[in-house]
Amino acid sequence: MLILTRKVNQSIVIGDHIEIVIVEVRGDQVKIGIKAPKDISVHRSEVYKEIQEQNKQATKTLSIDSLKKIENLFPKKKT
Repeated sequence: MLILTRKVNQSIVIGDHIEIVIVEVRGDQVKIGIKAPKDISVHRSEVYKEIQEQNKQATKTLSIDSLKKIENLFPKKKT
């Protein structure tokens, strides 16, 4: 882990397209601004972890019984 000291209005650059700016320091809280391209997702770590967990749950394989129940919801077309 890289640890840097910054003051208000100073920034850190990551790669060519991401900049982290220190906006305010108040007590034990630091307010930061993040400049990044729109195609790069930026989340608080707790939100990111929740998204990852939801994605993991969504990709779990359905059981054969579950698939049969889903299949029964759609009537077969008569040909």
